[in-house]
Amino acid sequence: MIKEENGSTALPKSINEVTPHPGADALSITGLIKDSGKITGYQLSDGENITKEQGVQMAKDNKIKGVAVAVKKGTEYLRALPDDSENNNLGSLPSVSKE
Repeated sequence: MIKEENGSTALPKSINEVTPHPGADALSITGLIKDSGKITGYQLSDGENITKEQGVQMAKDNKIKGVAVAVKKGTEYLRALPDDSENNNLGSLPSVSKE
């Protein structure tokens, strides 16, 4: 919640800590790497597998498109930017092998 000048509270406009502005050559996330159901990394559109932490840094560096960096309980994570399609939401992506 955000404290307004008049003392009232309002929900934050965005839970995103960083909303990147990727260039035309930015990659997309095409798959999720999971361990016991928990996301531990991502597969990128160039086929590279990266860790969750690498994904956050790449997003901050404007190298991944379609995501923002949010924080929950002190941990940064990626979340899909809202649009009219649910097909590109991170939760809708297939799980892929770490290899």
